[in-house]
Amino acid sequence: MGKWVQLLKEVAPRVNRVAVIFNPGFTPFATFFNRSIEAAAPSFAITVTIAPVHDDAEIEEVIASVAHEPGGGLIDLPEGFSVAHRDVITAAALGHGLPLIGLAELARAGGLIAYAFNTVDVHAQAASYIDRILKGASPSDLPVQQPTKYSLIINLKTAKALGLTISERILDLADEVIE
Repeated sequence: MGKWVQLLKEVAPRVNRVAVIFNPGFTPFATFFNRSIEAAAPSFAITVTIAPVHDDAEIEEVIASVAHEPGGGLIDLPEGFSVAHRDVITAAALGHGLPLIGLAELARAGGLIAYAFNTVDVHAQAASYIDRILKGASPSDLPVQQPTKYSLIINLKTAKALGLTISERILDLADEVIE
């Protein structure tokens, strides 16, 4: 999550405060994610507001309040609620002129940037472990694995609408550029 803060600041350098949007009922790792964001934010001169939401009206309210002052940005935690409400989240962020980082679905729906591990690879790793366990391996003997491939998506249409110029360095790193 610290990488999300870094990328958001790099592509939207005027951001000095972010609201972290999530639905506490859908995000079992929200506390862990939020602590990581709060720990990384001071290194980038960013203040963090934790903003739990439960429905479209609360999403709109949080995003409008962030837009009330200059320097705002949004981090949308990875969760099913965000995917289901991506159109509301991205429309409100863009409508209020706020850069948004989240899952790939959000960047493809109009968010500015996405950075996440490849879920297909993670599921393949899990399937491999299940296979090994079913063949007799002890789970305690299997090493902990972490994602190895991450994907960076930049939405240039959104960047242009927000008046942002994405550096060539970031564009070169991107796995997908939406124009």
